[in-house]
Amino acid sequence: MTKKKVSLESQFSRRDFLKVAAGTAASFALPNIWIQSKAASTIKLGFIALTDSASVIMAKELGLYKKYGVDVEVVKQASWAALRDGVLNGDIQGAHCLFGMPFSVYSGIGGQAGKEMPIAMILNNNGQGITLSNALGSVGRDPSKLKGALEKLVADGKDTTFAMTFPGGTHDMWLRNYLEFAGIDASVTGKQRIITIPPPQMVANMKVGNMIGYSVGEPWNGVAVQQKIGFTAITSQEIWKHHPEKALVLNKAFSSQKDEVKAIMKAVLEASTWLDEVGNIRKAATTIGAAQYVNASPDVIGARLEGRYDFGNGLGTKQFLDDRMLFSRGGKVSMPRLAHGIWFLAQYARFGYKPFPTDAKAIADKLIMQDLYREVAKEVGLSLPTDDMKPWTMTLDKSKFDPSNPAAYLKEASK
Repeated sequence: MTKKKVSLESQFSRRDFLKVAAGTAASFALPNIWIQSKAASTIKLGFIALTDSASVIMAKELGLYKKYGVDVEVVKQASWAALRDGVLNGDIQGAHCLFGMPFSVYSGIGGQAGKEMPIAMILNNNGQGITLSNALGSVGRDPSKLKGALEKLVADGKDTTFAMTFPGGTHDMWLRNYLEFAGIDASVTGKQRIITIPPPQMVANMKVGNMIGYSVGEPWNGVAVQQKIGFTAITSQEIWKHHPEKALVLNKAFSSQKDEVKAIMKAVLEASTWLDEVGNIRKAATTIGAAQYVNASPDVIGARLEGRYDFGNGLGTKQFLDDRMLFSRGGKVSMPRLAHGIWFLAQYARFGYKPFPTDAKAIADKLIMQDLYREVAKEVGLSLPTDDMKPWTMTLDKSKFDPSNPAAYLKEASK
């Protein structure tokens, strides 16, 4: 039977690449127009329909942008590729964005190599997940059962495609780490088919059989459970507790507008603190669940924001506590770390996207505006974490990553 396609997005089409390349000169004229007329301009911040866009949205709804003296419009984007293009060409001045996207684009994986999308701050930790179709119900929450289950489907002539949201993005990395832990070759040259689908379209595509599993942010894992089409096989915090997830990224030209950028950051930081208060979650869920924002059930959004997970398919429930989706943690979330950028560059090498760059730390330093973040944090009274460039251990596979020696990690990962 022919499968119905629901707005599938190519992983990175040659036509889109050429279009971006051909339009470079024109696209970088737009930010300069904004700069010249900035006093009368509305700043546009893009977002994707995901729960972790909440700080960018609630800063608007709570009047915090206005409080800090900036006129901001939050603008929904259709896909991560569309958001990327908007940031690069200046249609939007900044965005709620995958932390990995600036590294993916700069590396030439998910965009034109060398293009910069500066990272001002991190928006959240945790709160993503991998959903498996009920056809893989025998796997449950045990990754060791996945390989055999997929092999059985292949033997039966069934499709075993997985989906993520952007090549080289966070959801891509969580999926590939999960598959590798399950004993499946997750490299880009491997046999496992992995496609790209925008987050809000994941559930619809699974319904019509376009994939057997997907990696995405909330609420779309929770919605799959609500609609009884899939179950949450693993959460991202079970792969890497307190991982960087979304970031506030900026158009390169706009990033030099220090006063406006700092005002936006202060508004988002205040919204982030507000969101971490459990008593505010229901209001946040109702607000961002509206059609113009995430367009999903406030009950599903709210439950997972509170850390209350129904895994679906009879797998029971779990209350996540200090590892639920968090937006501030007293400033521990918000500081963008060079070490995390180096980790993403190491993953690109691990999974065959690109060789590991010899100047990885310099790339991270170029893309991450850590000095600006430190300045803003000092002004608003947030303490600064001291863990950047220190080693850590991953939660799922217990691998150790030392950002000062990524070669040792890659050597171990290749065994």
